[in-house]
Amino acid sequence: MKSCLPPDPHPTKPQQALPPLACDAHCHVFGPADRFPYAPDRSYTPPDAPYEDLVALHDFLGLDRGVIVQASCHGTDNTAMLDAIARGEGRYRGVAIVDDGIDDKGLETLDRGGVRGVRFNFVQHLGGRPDMRVFWRVLDKVAEMGWHVVLHLDANDIVELNGDVLAKIRVPFVIDHMGRVQAAEGLGQEPFRLLLALMRDNPLAWVKVCGAERVSAGKRPFDDAIPFAGALIDAAPDRVLWGTDFPHPNIAKDMPNDGGLVDLMFRFCPDEDLRRRLLVDNPARLYDFA
Repeated sequence: MKSCLPPDPHPTKPQQALPPLACDAHCHVFGPADRFPYAPDRSYTPPDAPYEDLVALHDFLGLDRGVIVQASCHGTDNTAMLDAIARGEGRYRGVAIVDDGIDDKGLETLDRGGVRGVRFNFVQHLGGRPDMRVFWRVLDKVAEMGWHVVLHLDANDIVELNGDVLAKIRVPFVIDHMGRVQAAEGLGQEPFRLLLALMRDNPLAWVKVCGAERVSAGKRPFDDAIPFAGALIDAAPDRVLWGTDFPHPNIAKDMPNDGGLVDLMFRFCPDEDLRRRLLVDNPARLYDFA
């Protein structure tokens, strides 16, 4: 079981101010492990990144809202996420990980706790494709809740799942981290062409234009990810989201600076109207912020 590096402890102040009610639509809380233990069958162990660290970062960067995404290291125990949402008093929403044992009462508890979606990992190093019977049964349940599903995919999964899975989903679905396409393969690579077509043609499809450090072939500031993010924003400006991915678990290349990621977002989304949709309007609509 590998251990993850900690985030950059010295975020830089963004060069430009974010709009009021800007949302970090992809962030995590980890632990503290002595209060919220990690899953015994986890594939990695992160350093603790508790609620207090997330709030301090958001206050420093100028982010008024956030969506806390359950990560696989906590498994289906969503307690740390629910605790953070409750302490945020309306500032945060959540995306849970659930299994086939979740019942209506459990879903209602999550909904009251601020959860608005479920997440499934397809990424190979996190266990690969889930049990698809469970996947479809859970999607039937969340459809009744008015929720969405978040899909954590690798680029090759977009090719594999495009016809037999993605085209059959009947709830809004969000693809994490630009589908983890690889910038070195260029804009013409098949996974990215399929992702762009999906965003143009399927009104249920959303994408997060974050995770530039996972897309980039190099080191920060990860500018080789800019054309990919820009193309996705142009394809579906009302169905794009952005987030920091704090505290950046499983970074194998160069650990990003969170202030630098905000500056990068301004470079790939320089238009003020599009930026407001990306940071304010779209997450408010999908995550039911008051």
